Amino acid sequence: MNIITISREYGAGGHSIGERVAKKLGFDFYDQEIIKEIAEKAGLTTDQVEEEGTLTLADTLIRNITPISYDQKNTIFEYQCEVIKEIASKGPCVILGRCSDAILRNEGIPAFNVFLHASEDSRIKRACELLNTDDIAKVRKIVRHEDHVRRAYYNYYTSLNWGDHRNYSVSLDSGVLGYDGCAELICSAVKYLREE
Repeated sequence: MNIITISREYGAGGHSIGERVAKKLGFDFYDQEIIKEIAEKAGLTTDQVEEEGTLTLADTLIRNITPISYDQKNTIFEYQCEVIKEIASKGPCVILGRCSDAILRNEGIPAFNVFLHASEDSRIKRACELLNTDDIAKVRKIVRHEDHVRRAYYNYYTSLNWGDHRNYSVSLDSGVLGYDGCAELICSAVKYLREE
């Protein structure tokens, strides 16, 4: 098994765990690089690709980001599929998010698909650290909003249910296992599969 995809709830540590896994296995790690490649192919800014349909009108005005059209959203997803397939063809890697599990499955490309989750309290605590704030009420809204956006995006483009354990090789609670524990379990599982 040479490809690992990681889907995650907001604040469940997907980036941190993905980096640990890639380092331990000697795999390449892809997160923001995917967005940059999609933006280049689509002729858009990285902000437009990253936020692709999740911005409110107020966000677009405050951050001076031009909203994208429905057709552009579909074009971005087509480029996203292309970029993820290209990444998978390069060799052993860990790919974070962007519906990579479903995209590779549709292409018949084997991958070890991970879903990371944690209790809301655990994720809020982590998000407070990431956002450098102690405003629990504000962060709770952000966590719930981000999860809603990820679920809607995944469900729309894959026709699958985000977070449904049947879509993944394994589902891990990073709040219980910790980031190192999750990384160790993922690495052990992948090593086991590679030896079979």
